[in-house]
Amino acid sequence: MKNTIKIIAAFLFLISTSCKAQQMVQIPEDTYKLKANELQFINQPLKDLLKEIKPEIKLVMGTIDSPSYFSFRFQSREELNKKPLDGTTIGLFVYIKEPLDWNFDKRPKGKEYEWSKEDVEKYGNLTVIRIKVTGNKK
Repeated sequence: MKNTIKIIAAFLFLISTSCKAQQMVQIPEDTYKLKANELQFINQPLKDLLKEIKPEIKLVMGTIDSPSYFSFRFQSREELNKKPLDGTTIGLFVYIKEPLDWNFDKRPKGKEYEWSKEDVEKYGNLTVIRIKVTGNKK
């Protein structure tokens, strides 16, 4: 009987760990879910929040003021320049605890505004202290 329970428990554990949960943000308009679940991300590494975002981040800006924050967009600069300023563009602002080492002039030429895997490695362990989402839901 004990062995049967152990086998069933092991089987359930394998099933639960092999099922991948769906990311919280499937489309840019879902970004509001991050704000609604903000407490889940406060005092956690930025990389944990980024794992919940499926759409590609096409534009990023870092602000070194206090508090430091990242501004993430799901549109490129070119796309934003073509779009009317009607408040429908979703913006994700992630404030971090630590000072931000962000120097626009030292970023790769032509890719100053692009979020890269190297950025995730460099900034992923920074601590989230606040999430702000701007833009209107469609």
